[in-house]
Amino acid sequence: MVIVGIGNVLQKDDGLGVYAATYLHKNYTFSQDIEIINGGVEGIHLLNVLEDNSHVVILDCLQLDDEPASIYAIPAKEISGYGLNNGGAHEIGILQCMDMMELQGKEIPEAIVIGIIPAKVTFEFGLSQEISDAFEGYISVVLQYLKKHGVISTKVSSITPLSDIISTAKDPSGVMIQQ
Repeated sequence: MVIVGIGNVLQKDDGLGVYAATYLHKNYTFSQDIEIINGGVEGIHLLNVLEDNSHVVILDCLQLDDEPASIYAIPAKEISGYGLNNGGAHEIGILQCMDMMELQGKEIPEAIVIGIIPAKVTFEFGLSQEISDAFEGYISVVLQYLKKHGVISTKVSSITPLSDIISTAKDPSGVMIQQ
């Protein structure tokens, strides 16, 4: 299983997926091998991650008509095109990579998007107060999903707070975090 944090840390709440992936990597150990990847805004460069894994958990913001900080867990095949980093005329996002795989007749991994509705997407580091307040609940949803699939998480003794993760997020290039 692989967890991919998607988003742009230069755009306020859009960086949530990247922050969440880093938070999980730094603060938890898992009963099974879990690869955690900072997918950032890598889009099509994540195609190999999808091709090489049978189960993918995507952490991202979602563009849905709902209150900011609302949390969703939706099978990826049901929401193609709703992520903030869904690409555009010149970009291909991770969900479009799955569409490409399907068109090529390749096996698509079991994938879920655990997403949150952003409060503020603007050129600024950090998270809005609404998303910061909902962050622990968001992480809890991710951990519950993992547990449902037989992956037990254990918090490490020395927790790295979200504020420290945000303050050190200087590289939005999609550097891989491996566990």
